[in-house]
Amino acid sequence: SVDEMLQKVSAAIEAGQQGQAMSYFRQTISLNIDRTEMYYWTNIDKSSEISVKLANELAIAFRKKRNYDKAYLFYKELLQKAPNNVAYLESCAEMQDALRMYETILQLDADNLAANIFLGNYYYLMAEQEKKKLETDYKKISSPTKMQYARYRDGLSKLFATGYEKARNSLQKVVLRFPSTEAQKTLDKIFIIEKE
Repeated sequence: SVDEMLQKVSAAIEAGQQGQAMSYFRQTISLNIDRTEMYYWTNIDKSSEISVKLANELAIAFRKKRNYDKAYLFYKELLQKAPNNVAYLESCAEMQDALRMYETILQLDADNLAANIFLGNYYYLMAEQEKKKLETDYKKISSPTKMQYARYRDGLSKLFATGYEKARNSLQKVVLRFPSTEAQKTLDKIFIIEKE
């Protein structure tokens, strides 16, 4: 099972067997890419040397599956570690081209399914990243003033209007035309954030 394989990945990393860990990781990607992605975000030390190799595997796999928003997320992650890596820069640029193309498609055909799926997920992932950053920065303040708290809440409101709302609009169009459980799950998360 995927979970057993992911335990093997962890054991191989702890034992310093990078080659073995990579081999198991590739197998888990082919078994269940979403579980593998979750494992990367929750179990891998991002400062470790192997984290770059694992992120690269996920970027390539998502790209092959034409899941460009997730691929873009991983290429951005890789660029933080190696900002001058030409291959990562090129891949990131390709993903940004896809983003621009889908935005153009939506201007011409507001209900286009592929464009709404891509952009809904893209805006959601970007908003989630930004939200994490806002929360991390706010938590660093040991005893925040009312002003700092107000600024933090204001940041969250702006983020909702620019990121989550765009994601919600696209994903609602997706769910109306195509009963996607993934899109519905993301929408449910957005509604919870909106209530907050």
